[in-house]
Amino acid sequence: MTTFSWSELRREPVHEDDHLLVLDKPPGISVMGERHADSLTDLAAAAGEPVHWVHRIDKVTSGLLLLARTPSAHASLTRQFADRGADKRYLAWVEGDRLPEHGTIDLPLRPGRKGTIRIAGERDAIHYDADRRRFVLPESAVDRSKPSYESRTDFATALVSGDRTLLVLKPVTGRRHQIRVHLAWLGFPIVGDPLFHRGQADQRTYLHSWGCEITCDWRDEPRTRFWAAPGEEFLDVFADGRKPRLDDALDALAG
Repeated sequence: MTTFSWSELRREPVHEDDHLLVLDKPPGISVMGERHADSLTDLAAAAGEPVHWVHRIDKVTSGLLLLARTPSAHASLTRQFADRGADKRYLAWVEGDRLPEHGTIDLPLRPGRKGTIRIAGERDAIHYDADRRRFVLPESAVDRSKPSYESRTDFATALVSGDRTLLVLKPVTGRRHQIRVHLAWLGFPIVGDPLFHRGQADQRTYLHSWGCEITCDWRDEPRTRFWAAPGEEFLDVFADGRKPRLDDALDALAG
């Protein structure tokens, strides 16, 4: 098991000022609340640099992570994430090569067994509406036995390589495990996802928190976009020497 130190985690921050610390989190460490190992916020507090998580990304996910240093920044930023004022982008390698070029996954989520998250209906009921480029669950197929929650993920293809696809994703809502569940239930699990994909035991999960645009009230130009580049080892691992069309995928999501 990989061990981490706070000095290593914050050695090359994406951004830092008196109110905010933005890190490029490696996979394999939880943001907070880890039962059997130190979380990132635990390590920060132990090192004398307490920070407050603004949003959470899964332990297996790498990439951009915003941490507030002041109560005022924490209140402002968490409110924006809750109210969908934070504009996020993710990258993921998925199994499969038959997704549309771009579209929307509009499938409600609900709690499953033993603390899991699942689609609020049966997989066979999921329908692709080609006119709207949208995967949907008909209202009549939604399971009402437990509370369900609107969940929407926009996606665009950056590269198809063999039987895998590199996606740029925009989670419009921010539900727990949303991207991972949406893709898995469509039959395109994220490569290396321990919940939905049986990869090699030492294989990382190929999901990366890439970018976030958010308003930082204390800055001269408040609306700010942060990026955490995924690195060539992420982009090239299944690309067979080809360059992904990241700009085209971003444009498709913006449109």
